[in-house]
Parts: sequence; structure tokens; C-alpha cells
Amino acid sequence: MKETIKVLVVDDEENFRDLLIQRLTRKGYEVKGAATGEEALQFLKEETFHLAIFDIKMPGIDGIELLQRARQLDENLQVIILTGHGTIESAIGAMKLGAYDYLTKPCNLAELEITLQKAYEKRQLLEENLGMKEVLLRDRSSKVIVGKSKAITRVLELAKKVAASDSPVLIEGESGTGKELIVNAIHQWSSRAQQPLIAINSGALPAQLLESELFGYEKGAFTGAITTKIGLIESAHRGTLFLDEIGEMELGLQVKLLRFLETGEFRRVGDIRLRKVDVRVIAATNRNLEEEVAKGNFREDLYYRLNVIKIRVPPLRERKEDIPLLVEYFLQKAGNGVKKELTPEALQALMSYDYPGNVRELFNILERGLLLSTGDKIQKEDLFGCLPREEAPKKIYTLEEMEKRYIKQVLEAVQWNKTKAAELLGISVRNLYRKIEEYQLKK
Repeated sequence: MKETIKVLVVDDEENFRDLLIQRLTRKGYEVKGAATGEEALQFLKEETFHLAIFDIKMPGIDGIELLQRARQLDENLQVIILTGHGTIESAIGAMKLGAYDYLTKPCNLAELEITLQKAYEKRQLLEENLGMKEVLLRDRSSKVIVGKSKAITRVLELAKKVAASDSPVLIEGESGTGKELIVNAIHQWSSRAQQPLIAINSGALPAQLLESELFGYEKGAFTGAITTKIGLIESAHRGTLFLDEIGEMELGLQVKLLRFLETGEFRRVGDIRLRKVDVRVIAATNRNLEEEVAKGNFREDLYYRLNVIKIRVPPLRERKEDIPLLVEYFLQKAGNGVKKELTPEALQALMSYDYPGNVRELFNILERGLLLSTGDKIQKEDLFGCLPREEAPKKIYTLEEMEKRYIKQVLEAVQWNKTKAAELLGISVRNLYRKIEEYQLKK
């Protein structure tokens, strides 16, 4: 979704207005013209423009009044005032009111284009500074992908290939496989690496709240909206938006997301103006979205729009040769300077286990081993000693039974605090309730 710069030209001289529109359109701008200040205000209320060119002398609402009212609607709008020699003093006054610059008529079109480009750069800086107040701060240095197996190597090769494009990416994989690490890698390998990477869990919030977080809202849009708030989509401008657990999103909001993906345009909650941003969207899910489409839980058109490029992150049981590397990485990072290593029996036990919770579960087991072990060796009992004997890792279960047992184990470990359990499992609370019902788990 590359951003098109939108310009509003307001001048009551039709020939001159048409000349500017034609010239700027040829240069790649998206231009709209207005003959009066009143017409211009109506356009500004309905959609967002990056830049505007106002003639200072017009019947009705003149350029000065239009400037004041336009910046009330969008304080980041960069306005260039066109003035005759007799009104230069008024144009200077307009700059004190927030105009970016002024040019005398008849203006040099090449000079106007340079001024527009500089004005757009200023708007970009303002949006970045505003967006950074809303950005979810992320520790990029910790986003390490560990592994040399063929399965994970194929994933990384595909991620590098798709990083160069702006197409949506759909990442599928079980909970705990490291889907977020792949998202981070794609962002870091892309041309957007210096811009924000914004993430939101689509299943963690009710639909109405999720819509407000994504699209933002205007002051007074609903009870409690005491200020205007920009959404995560705007915060991700020129960067990447990561929609985790996209399969949890409710159908009504899926329609609005689809519209945004197709046009790059959206409206804040409570606002009638269309806004446009340049955002690369990556979605992730631990569900089979094709099955969800068949069940009517996920829109088919949204699925195909997201599924331009699909990356499947393999579960840990399909890349067990990476377990020794993951163990070494975790012990170095979590050891806090204390060097510990696994006994051969402990490593063999880890290699024999199928990890329904994937890498996240492996790291939880290793953390347990660090806490329970004495000396510089981590024994098999330190890793698995707190499990009942019948749940020892060498016993074979179906994946469904393993998932059931693991969910029950986590629930009991947090005294059935479902919010905490969902967080540890890497799923939404709603999904956890569904699993509890499916497996008929009881406290």
C-alpha cells in the first residue's frame, strides 16, 4: 500500500486551478480542486489531504479563514498560500497561523513542486513524532530465530523473499512455534525496517474495543472518548502492522479490515473523513482458516486477501534437531552468568518429548530446570520431576490428548486463572474457554 500524496487546490480562478491540477496529477499527486472555501471545507470534512494550496483572495471564505478552519480539522495539514504582490503582508500573517509557506502569483510551477515536497516531508516528521507516542515499544534485539533444520531454514528463506514486497502475508502455525519471530524477521529484512512494527492480538479484545484500537476514534465518538486517539493503523504508517490471532476476529470487524486492505483507507470511529496510510499487513493464526471459512467463522474474501503469501511455521516436533541449539541459546540467555548444562539423560528426555506447546513449552521446561537444579548440571528430574509419572515424556499420546493434558497442567499451575493461563499458552481467553469446553476440563 504505497502512499499517494493527496493535495487540495482551492482557487476561484478556474483556468489557473485546472492548470495546477493537471500539472500535479502528471507528477503523481492525487489532486482535488475546489472553487470556494465553502466547497473546500466540505472536502476536508469528508477525507484527509496531506497538502493544500489556498488562494488568499476568494469570495466568501478567504484563504486566511480557510487556513484556520482547515487546521482545526487536521492540525498536520500543510498549507501553501498563493498571494498577489499586494497581499504579501497577509500571507506572512498566514504563516504565523500555521501555513507552511507562501508563493506569489503567478507562481513558478517548479518552485511550487519543490515547496510541496518539503511540506510533505514536514508532515511526515509530524506524523512520526505523533505516532511514536502510540507505538508499542518492542525489544528487537531479543527476536532471535534459533535453528538450522531444513524445516526452519525453508521458512527463513521464504521470509527473506517476501520481505521485499508489500503484499499481505499470512503466517500459520501452532501456539508457541515462534510466529512473531518470523513477523519481526520479515519487518527487519524489509525496506520498512526503520519504521514502526505494531502488533495487536485480535482475540484479546472485544470487537468494539479492537476496532477503536485499530482505527482510532474521535473525541466524543462514544462514552469515555474524552480525547481524540489515533489507532494502531495510523501508528504503523510506513511500517508494518501485525495482526496476531486473526482467526479470532469477529465477522463485523473483518468487513472493515478487508476494506482497509483493499484501499488503504479507513475512518476513525466517530469520524466521517477517509484517511489513507501506507502499511504492510502481516497476519498470524494458530487455526486452519480454510476450515474456519467452511464453518462460516471467517470471511472467504478476507482469507484470500490475506493469503497472498502463506508461511507455515513448523511445530517443534518436526524440527527436533534444533532442540540442542535452542537449549544452548536459552541457557546462555537465562542463566544470568551462571553456567549450567544438561546431563545426557536430560537432553535425551527433551529429544523424546513431542512438545504440544512447542518452543514456548521447551523454554518453560528449561526454566523449571534452572530453578530446581543444584550445581552446574541439570538432571532429567529437574526438568520433568514435577509431572506425574504417567505423563513422563517417553510415553506416547495423541496430539489431542497431549494438548488436553498440557492445558490442564497450565490451568492447575495458575490456580485456574484463565487470563494467566491463556497468556502462558499463547492463545486468547476466548479460545481457552473453547478448549476447556471441548476437552470437558474441570477445576
